[in-house]
Amino acid sequence: MALRRERLFCEDPAHFTAPSRREFMRIGFIAGLGLSLGDYLSIQTALAGEASPAAATPAADAVIYIFMQGGMSHFETFDPKPYAPIEYRGQLGSVKTNTGEALGGLMKQTATVADKIAVIRSMTHTEAAHERGTHNMLTGYAPSPVITYPSMGSVVAHEYGSRNNLPPYCCVPNANDPYLGSGYLSSAYGPFSVGGEPNDKNFRVRDLNLPEGVDAERMAGRRSLRQTVDAHFASLEKSDGLDAMDAFYERAYSLISSVEARAAFDINAEPDAIRNEYGRTGIGQRLLLARRLVEAGVRFVTVMEGGWDMHQRIDRSMRGSLPRLDQAYAALIRDLDRRGLLARTVVALTTEFGRTPKLNKDHGRDHWPKVFSIALAGGGIKGGVIHGSSDALGTEPDTAAVGPADMSATIFNRLGIPPEKKLIAPGPRPIDIVRNGSVITDLI
Repeated sequence: MALRRERLFCEDPAHFTAPSRREFMRIGFIAGLGLSLGDYLSIQTALAGEASPAAATPAADAVIYIFMQGGMSHFETFDPKPYAPIEYRGQLGSVKTNTGEALGGLMKQTATVADKIAVIRSMTHTEAAHERGTHNMLTGYAPSPVITYPSMGSVVAHEYGSRNNLPPYCCVPNANDPYLGSGYLSSAYGPFSVGGEPNDKNFRVRDLNLPEGVDAERMAGRRSLRQTVDAHFASLEKSDGLDAMDAFYERAYSLISSVEARAAFDINAEPDAIRNEYGRTGIGQRLLLARRLVEAGVRFVTVMEGGWDMHQRIDRSMRGSLPRLDQAYAALIRDLDRRGLLARTVVALTTEFGRTPKLNKDHGRDHWPKVFSIALAGGGIKGGVIHGSSDALGTEPDTAAVGPADMSATIFNRLGIPPEKKLIAPGPRPIDIVRNGSVITDLI
C-alpha cells in the first residue's frame, strides 16, 4: 500500500486502485522479514522506471557533501578580515595558504591544500533560522509552506540509482534532519543512514547485520518461503512496482551477504596511519568513511557535523572544534587526490549561514545569512580559486553573490544532471531540479 501511495506523484489519481490480494500478501510477507535494509533497497529501486537517465560523460560521478550544523563563522574560517577592528575580526588571526591567500588562523592544514579547493566568499540567502537555513543549503530551495523539496542527495539517487550493489545516497552518521530526505519524491530516494559513529570502537552499520535471532540458515529459509509465495500468486494480476520490488529484494540479500559491501563500510580495515591522518575524532572518521563509500560506489554521501552555533566565546569554541575539522578536511582532499578520486568526486564543505560581523556582548557571533563562505573541490572544480568577496567588515557580498540555487546547479552540472530538468511532484506537476540558479562557470 505504501508503494502505491508513493507512486501517486507520477500517476493520475483516477487510475489508482485498491491493493490486490496478491499485494496484501506480498506486503505482509515483507513486513515479517525483519530486514530493514531490504525494505530500503526494494523501495529504492521499485520506481526505477520513473528515473530518467542523466546527461552523458559527466565530470564527476560522486559527491561528498560536508554540512556544518549550526552555522559556521566565515570570519574564523574562509574569510578572515585581518585589517578590520578587533571586535569584527576576532582573536584567531589568519594563515597564508599555498596560493598566497588568507584563511582563518586555525586552518593551517587546509591552507596546504588550498591549490585544490575553490572558496566561495559570497554565499548569501535570507533565512536566519536554523531549520530554514538548513533547508536552503541541503535542497537548493528556499522553504515553502506548500511543498517539501528533495535533498540534493535524493535527486542524485532518483537520477542515477545504485551501483555496485550499494545504496546511491548515504548519510553519516545518521539522517535525522528532515531536509536530508526525499521531499516530494518517493521515499524510495531517501538516504541510507549508517546509524552509528565510525569513531566508536564497536562501530557497526545497523542494517548490514541480520536481525537478532536470524542467522544465515533462517534467512535462507525466509528467502525460499518468499519465492514460494511469489510462485503461488504468480497467476494473479501483476503490479510492476511489486515485481521490481521482488527483483531488488534479491539485491538486499546479496548486499547483506556481500563481502564487497561489508568491506566498504568496514572502517577498521583502514591502516592506522590513514585513520590517524584524518584524526581519531568524530569528523575525522566520518570523512574517512565517506571516502571509503564513494570509492566503493556510493554516489552521494552527506556528512553531518554539529556544534557550530557559537553565540558565546567563539574564540574558545573554535579552538575546540576547528582544528579537528581542519585536519580531517585537508586529509580528505589529500587522500582523494592521491587515490585518483578527487577528479571524479565533488567535495562540498557548507553550512547553514554565517555569523554576525561584530562580536556580541558574550564574545560570540549570532546568525547571519547575508554573507558567508563555503568551499568546493574536485569533480572538475578549479582549485586555488577565491570566488566572490564580502565587504570590508564581512557584512554582505561585495562581488559575485552566490545563492544556494547557484551552488546546487553547479554540483548537479558536475554530475551531468541538467539543473533545469523537471521532476514530477504530486498533482502531478513538474518542478525544476534547480529554480533560478546558474552554474558558476568561473569554477569549472
